[in-house]
Amino acid sequence: MIRPILGISMGDPFGNGPEITVRALADKSIYDRCKPLVVGDETSMCYAIKVAEKVHGIHLELNIVKSPSEGKYTYGFIDLMDLGMVPAESIPDTSDLDEPEPFKIGACAIGGEASFQYVKKVIELAMAGEVDATITNALSKEAINMAGHHYSGHTEIYADYTGIKKYAMMLAHNDLRVIHVSTHVSLRTACDRVKKERVLECIHLANEACKALGINNPKIGVAGLNPHCGENGMFGTEEIEEIQPAIDAALAEGINIPEKKPTPPDTVFSKALGGWYDMVVVMYHDQGHIATKTLDFEKTIAITNGMPILRTSVDHGTAFDIAGKGIVSAVSMIEAIRLAAKYAPNFTGKHEK
Repeated sequence: MIRPILGISMGDPFGNGPEITVRALADKSIYDRCKPLVVGDETSMCYAIKVAEKVHGIHLELNIVKSPSEGKYTYGFIDLMDLGMVPAESIPDTSDLDEPEPFKIGACAIGGEASFQYVKKVIELAMAGEVDATITNALSKEAINMAGHHYSGHTEIYADYTGIKKYAMMLAHNDLRVIHVSTHVSLRTACDRVKKERVLECIHLANEACKALGINNPKIGVAGLNPHCGENGMFGTEEIEEIQPAIDAALAEGINIPEKKPTPPDTVFSKALGGWYDMVVVMYHDQGHIATKTLDFEKTIAITNGMPILRTSVDHGTAFDIAGKGIVSAVSMIEAIRLAAKYAPNFTGKHEK
C-alpha cells in the first residue's frame, strides 16, 4: 500500500494542538496508514514531547525537515517543518520539567499569526502536490483576527488560498454526514441565508462530496429550517419559497433526493442513521453540529467540501484553559488522520471556481 503524505497544521501554539499532535503520532498504527508531516514550531513541539514523556511515558523525537521529501515517516520520529514563529521565551522551560505547566497565555496575536501561517503552508504544500491531504488542529478565530487575518475559520482560509468560491463545511461521524448552508454567522443571519441558490449549491456539493469519497449515486436528505418544515406556511415560508425550489432543481438534474421535499429537522438525522441518506444538507451551524456531536463528540470530524485539496480537521477548540498540562485527548486528531488517510487515495477534488 502506498502511504499518502498528510500535512498537519499544528494549530495555535498556546492551545492544545501540539499536545494532541504528539499524542496522536504516538499511535503506531498511524504510520501503517500514512506519512504524517507536521507544520508548526519546534519550540512548541519540544514542550509537547516533554509533557508526553513526563505524563504518559511516551518517547518520541523530532526530525526537522525543510520539505516533505526529507521526512523519515517512521514511528518514533515526528517529521516537522519548523516555521520559527514562536519565541522560545513564550513556552515553559523544558530543561527541568517536574510538572507540566499550563501556558496561561490564551488568545494572542503571536499565536494567531503562527497558527495562520501553519495553515497557509499546508495549503501551499497540498496545492503544489507535495502532500496528498491536509489536517488541521484547532486555531483561535479571535487570535487570527488579532493578528490581522480577518477570517471566521479554517474553511474561509482554505477557500481564499485555493481560489474557490463555492464551498461548504461537512461534519462526519462514520456514516452520518452533514453539510451546512451557513456556519459561523448569527442565527438571525443564518435564517436570511436560506436561499434557493445557496441550498442548491450545497446539494451539489453534498452530491459531489459523496462521489469524491467513493459513494455511487448518493442519497441526499435536505433538512427544513422551521419546525415541521413550516407546516405549509404556518411557521415560516422558507421551505415553500426557497428550499423546495432548490430540491426541484436538483431532482431535475438527476440528483437522488429520496423524499423529494424537505425533511423535518427533528427526524432527518434519525433517518440518516437508519440509512435513508448518505448526506444531509442542514440549514445552519448548530442544526448539524448538535446532531453529530451528540452522537460522538470526539469522533466528529470536519471536512471542507468543494476544494481541490482534501482537508479534515478536529472539530473542537483550542482549550486554552488546559493546554500545556498533558490532559488533552487525541481521539479527534487520530480520527481526522484516519479519515484523511482513507480518503486521500481516491479524492477527486472536484470544484468550481
